[in-house]
Amino acid sequence: MPPARRRIPHWIHGFVALAWLLIAASADAQSTATSAIGAQSVDAQVRWLSQAAANGTLDALDDEALVALFRSLDPRTLPRYLQEGLDRYASCEFTMLRRERIGGRWPKRADHMLVRVTRDPLRIYAKWLPDGAHSGQEVIYDDAKRPNELYGHLGGVLGVIPMWASVNGPLARAQSNHSIRELGIDAITQRFIDQGRKFAAAGITRPSNIEVKTVQGVRVVAFTYVAPEGQPDFYAKREVLGLDLEQPLFRTVESFDNDGEIFESIVFEHIVRKPFDDLTFDPENPDYRF
Repeated sequence: MPPARRRIPHWIHGFVALAWLLIAASADAQSTATSAIGAQSVDAQVRWLSQAAANGTLDALDDEALVALFRSLDPRTLPRYLQEGLDRYASCEFTMLRRERIGGRWPKRADHMLVRVTRDPLRIYAKWLPDGAHSGQEVIYDDAKRPNELYGHLGGVLGVIPMWASVNGPLARAQSNHSIRELGIDAITQRFIDQGRKFAAAGITRPSNIEVKTVQGVRVVAFTYVAPEGQPDFYAKREVLGLDLEQPLFRTVESFDNDGEIFESIVFEHIVRKPFDDLTFDPENPDYRF
């Protein structure tokens, strides 16, 4: 005879049912909470986002609740919230992965860079790390001392002989479509705010899509914006920006041209607020290889 089937105790059935009820209740609670936040004023929404990011509440929300939350927010809330990041990270150090289409070519390897930035005045130190493209290069810029020039070894002969070069000259733009002044979190945030005004003028106040993604191990809320006219009226025809869940800043950016081809990809990795002394932006710093 076949062995008798073991009966599952009634208490286990009850426990499983209770667990499902708790999960459902939690989901309902998250949905109710996010709806309530969306009904608040812009100032209250910004305050809630700041607190929720800082104490881990935002990161604890599941994907569905995050999407519902950001769909419910006033269109003015996200730019206001990101403005806090501009203020908070006025002096910081970060690593980043960056690719740009230069001369029609998409690079096989990303630049992996260590960047130190401080504002008022704007000063920047950047180093290309060994595991990325253009390894070993270094650049320093100090807006207070030489606003129109940067100092560094930029590859080729310049990899051995550091020299001054125009911030907008062919040497400085050989590996990027941007000025060194645009290297960092500030430029991405300010561009989002400026582009947002253009979208609003065109009657578009909300992203075409909101989703939760994991990019390079970082979970972000990704906002997709599609420009009505595309380039050159807008920076990109389509842009996907990934919002950090613990800090008021974008961690990821992907920009696509009018033909749907990606022309820029940026991932900000480790970001730390940090004060710097004058030696940080001095070519004579013994830790540098100028």
